[in-house]
Amino acid sequence: MAICHHQPQFAISSSSSSFPFTTNHSNKSHLHLPSSFRCNLSITTNLEPAPVYTSVKSFAPATVANLGPGFDFLGCAVDGIGDYVTLKVDPQVRPGEISITDITGSGNSAKKLSKNPMWNCAGIAAISVMKMLSIRSVGLSLSLDKGLPLGSGLGSSAASAAAAAIAVNEIFGGKLPALDLVMAGLESEAKVSGYHADNIAPAIMGGFVLVRSYDPLELIPLKFPVEKNLCFVLVNPEFEAPTKKMRAALPTEITMSHHIWNSSQAGALVAAVLQGDLVGFGKALSADKIVEPRRAPLIPGMDGVKKAALEAGAYGCTISGAGPTAVAVTDDEEKGREIGERMVEAFMEEGNLKAVAMVKKLDRVGARLVTCY
Repeated sequence: MAICHHQPQFAISSSSSSFPFTTNHSNKSHLHLPSSFRCNLSITTNLEPAPVYTSVKSFAPATVANLGPGFDFLGCAVDGIGDYVTLKVDPQVRPGEISITDITGSGNSAKKLSKNPMWNCAGIAAISVMKMLSIRSVGLSLSLDKGLPLGSGLGSSAASAAAAAIAVNEIFGGKLPALDLVMAGLESEAKVSGYHADNIAPAIMGGFVLVRSYDPLELIPLKFPVEKNLCFVLVNPEFEAPTKKMRAALPTEITMSHHIWNSSQAGALVAAVLQGDLVGFGKALSADKIVEPRRAPLIPGMDGVKKAALEAGAYGCTISGAGPTAVAVTDDEEKGREIGERMVEAFMEEGNLKAVAMVKKLDRVGARLVTCY
């Protein structure tokens, strides 16, 4: 019986023409990504693969979507927090089907999330990957451990979907490329919070990801310089902001001037990521004139929190995803903790909300296998 414990390291190569997840016996997984890639139809396999493990455990990180002006097309993964999925080949489950046996973790996740795989992010993504692999001969059981609170703006649904997609793919030998796994997660996101890949793509691929197109799906990984230190100050108040509700607050039309402004700021944001320019990154992150002005009033104290972050020395601050988590950026962990304290105080003073601050770094790996048996 094969036993592995590994922490994959992903390599990005602009000369590569394919980008599969592959798990080898040297305990490393490599994701080779071209400078951009696209998909018209998700690849399906005609020959059903046999499981190579009887049980796997996977992890997928939290994500910060939008990054200010990049609504629905920019996002990144953050290290140290996320969801876990344990997946097993289960003879008690009907062949070709999946059963969710347990949901545990942060807050009231276990009470709020359905164990029906058709109504659960992890279940939907797992079923999608099983269909891509044409799995008909074995059944699977899945348990989900939520490290992310629901409705937090940290890509909770995407983390569940990404962890499940990776788990199913890896238990059958890692046959599918990363883009197919994003497609599977996107199917899950579409049923839960809307058809947007700015959480699920970085959750699976790690780092920064630009969604260049949805039809066909085309993703561009953005490589932040490894020698640069980037810290995210994540401040999560005791307030739930469901994505659907926050999307409903958005304008249906925008002015030409706002379109030009946000486009230029999104371009500046991408340039800053590639150059490792944290000052420029922070300025662009803080500059959204379309989405943040509509959502900030729905999060008690958000305007004051942003002001407190900038006054405390953050390079920039905005709403993480749909909120209510506020995200600020700096290049020093100790400074990040100080910024976080000021933001927590502002949430209480301005919005009468208790909040918790975390300082996290960029996750360059994305969803990965943790153990397999």
